[in-house]
Formats: sequence, C-alpha cells, structure tokens
Amino acid sequence: MTRDRQAEARQHAWDEAIDGFLGHAGVEKGLAPATLEAQRRDLEHLRTWALAHGLAEPAVVADTHLRAFLLDSSERLVAASRARLLSTLRSFFRFLQAEGRRDGDPTATIMAPRRGRHLPDVLSVAQVERLLTWGDASPTGLRDRVALELLYGCGCRVGELCALDVADLDHGEAMVRLRGKGSKERQVPVGEPALAAVADYLRAGRPRLAGRRPNPALLLNRRGGRLTRVSVWTLLKTAGAAAGLPATVSPHTLRHSYATHLLEGGADLRIVQELLGHADISTTEIYTHVDRAWLAEAWRSAHPRSGRR
Repeated sequence: MTRDRQAEARQHAWDEAIDGFLGHAGVEKGLAPATLEAQRRDLEHLRTWALAHGLAEPAVVADTHLRAFLLDSSERLVAASRARLLSTLRSFFRFLQAEGRRDGDPTATIMAPRRGRHLPDVLSVAQVERLLTWGDASPTGLRDRVALELLYGCGCRVGELCALDVADLDHGEAMVRLRGKGSKERQVPVGEPALAAVADYLRAGRPRLAGRRPNPALLLNRRGGRLTRVSVWTLLKTAGAAAGLPATVSPHTLRHSYATHLLEGGADLRIVQELLGHADISTTEIYTHVDRAWLAEAWRSAHPRSGRR
C-alpha cells in the first residue's frame, strides 16, 4: 500500500468512528444540532492531532495520549470549552467501547478540571425597562420590540427565540411553546406587555416583512426569512447602547435577569428551573448565588457596620 493510500485509510478509520458516534448522539440521545456541531469540531481536532502523532485509529489511543492532547488544546480554549472537550472525549470513547470497537475507556483515569463558578451578568429592573422602550412603528421596529420582550418576558435562549413560529403563541392562554436543548418542548407564560407587542407586530409589522412569501416563523428579517441569532445579537447591542447598558449585554443577559428577578420576587427555585428548561437543578442554583450577591451588596450599602458608610 502506498503512503497516500495508508494516510487515506487512517483518515477513514477516524472519520468512520466520528460519524458513527455523532449519528448515535443525534438519534439516540436527541442532541441539538449546535451541540453535535461542537462535538464534531472537538473530535476533528482530536483526529488531526492523533494522525499527526501516528495514532492510526481511535482503538490505539491511550490515556497518556489524551492527556497530551488536552494539554496542547488548553492554550486555545477557555475553561468552559476545555470542560466540554473532555465531556465529548468521554462520550466518544465510551461509545466506541460499548460498540466493541476498542478495549477500555482511556478517559476513565482523567479527572475533569475544577471550574470556577462564574456569576452571570444581570440587569436591574430599571435597566430592563429602559431597554424595552426600544423600537419604533416600522415593521422592523415592531419586530425588535417583540424580540426584546420575549427574551426577557419568557427567559428564552436566543436559539429558542429564533425558532418560534406564529403558531407557538397561544394568546388566549397567554403561553408560548419553546423548543429547547435536545428538542425538548416546554410551555412558558407570557406577560401582557409581550402579548401586546406581538399583537402590534402581527397586525402592522410582520405582514409587510413577509410579503407574499409563506413562512411560519414569528420573527422575520427584511427578506421575509427567519431572523437569525446574529441579527438578534446585533439588535440587542444597538438597543443596549441606546439604553446606556454595558457593552457586554447579550441575549443570555436577559435570560439571567429573568431568572434572578423571579427569585428576588419570591419564585420557587424548582419553578424557575422548569421555566428555564434546565434538566438539572444545579444549573439553576447559580441564580441563588446571584441573589445572595445582590443581598450582600444591599447590606454593604445600607448597614451602619458594613464599613462602607
């Protein structure tokens, strides 16, 4: 076999294993397309590194190889991405072991790095109210107002917002159907301001954006297509700057603010978990830390023995 044919065979062995794993993860586990794409990138980085180090197929990879790969990768990845990379490697090699494609799991002896808990950025109620004044009577202005109202009023992710169809809103019950991670659906209440903004947009904005092009999407761009994540980020940056908000404001900032304001208002943590679509309560518990940080700041500002007065 020529050297080129050998290289092709090694590449094929890795590609076959990666495609098999991603097919399993997509069908059996129902992972979201964005998650599958992130896992594919991680595994393609592993494949490139492994072939450069003479590892012809996943079956010959040992824990020492993975430690070296993770060390090399650490320079280009932030902490959250490093943790995701290791999680992908665990799932990949456990799949190969279960399928009988290799002996043992080389990730079994690798400990996950400790991750510091980052407290999310949260807007005050006054800041949110300033932001929600954004939008004029133009079709895109009415649409932008709906996007902002739903991001904060429902606590939805930007992907969930862009995936909304007109039929997902039940005006009579004041509920919206969101499709979250893993294609899981949940019903979330919608407030009167958001419903009023949607009604204005459906009456005077969306028909002009849609034209004669049929599209089930709720939020449309100027060409009548579904609004994208990038467009939502752009409109939020523009609206945030006009409202005098920090430059770091993002769609997830509104989601964080939604959860924090609910807890500050007395909502039960389990209820907030359901509203956010978190599979694990530990993910939602980050907002109790935000709440405590807010309480501590209030104490430092007001208590005579805090040392700040």
